[in-house]
Amino acid sequence: MLAEETIYYLEMTAPSELRPSVVDSADVELKRAEIPCPELNRFFYTAVGGDWYWVDRLPWTCDQWRAYLDRPGHETWVLYVSGTPAGYFELDASPESDVEIAYFGLLPQFLGRHLGAYLLIEATRRAWQKGARRVWVHTSSLDHPAALANYQARGFRLFRKEVLPKELPDRPPGPWPGARRGSDEPRILM
Repeated sequence: MLAEETIYYLEMTAPSELRPSVVDSADVELKRAEIPCPELNRFFYTAVGGDWYWVDRLPWTCDQWRAYLDRPGHETWVLYVSGTPAGYFELDASPESDVEIAYFGLLPQFLGRHLGAYLLIEATRRAWQKGARRVWVHTSSLDHPAALANYQARGFRLFRKEVLPKELPDRPPGPWPGARRGSDEPRILM
């Protein structure tokens, strides 16, 4: 089906603009995935994005994933809760010293626990630690309903907005084929 997608581009131009919040992180650990691993990133892409129409990279081969992950300036970070993978983010540093939070999100069972705020704060801090002159991110009307508000609450400002047509499947694919069979709506735990 042809749908209309609104894409929001947000930025922060100084580390002092980050507005952290207090989040209970007693059972939370954040670790960088030091070895590029296409299977790991594809897992998160499908498991996090399956309910939000993240479909552009589903046809990628392992070699395409590896080439994407092997680029200079690319980092993958994994959030663990009580030892269980709960979410991730990817950072992409450009030669101009901009750092994009390229992908960001939580697995469905970890939504609604304020972990998104924690993960975004840490993603932004790590982007600034890479020597960024600007940290930016984009989200869309197809992402989690709280995504845009989370970015803005942490200090990101809108610098561009565009509306584009996008060809989409009739429903989000879910984290694997048939995962949402019998349900028209993604499972949202908030």
